[in-house]
Amino acid sequence: MADTVSVSTAMKDEESARRRKRSIAIALVLGALVVLFYVITIVHMGPGVVNRPL
Repeated sequence: MADTVSVSTAMKDEESARRRKRSIAIALVLGALVVLFYVITIVHMGPGVVNRPL
């Protein structure tokens, strides 16, 4: 029975590590998309945005 407990604990630790890596990867991809959309928006508006009257 002790073997079963240690194996399940090891699986939980491994699953936790995989979940953390997957969460970090998803966060990086979402961050990259935010930056990409921001850059595309600024480029699409062009240089006229800076020179507009207030």
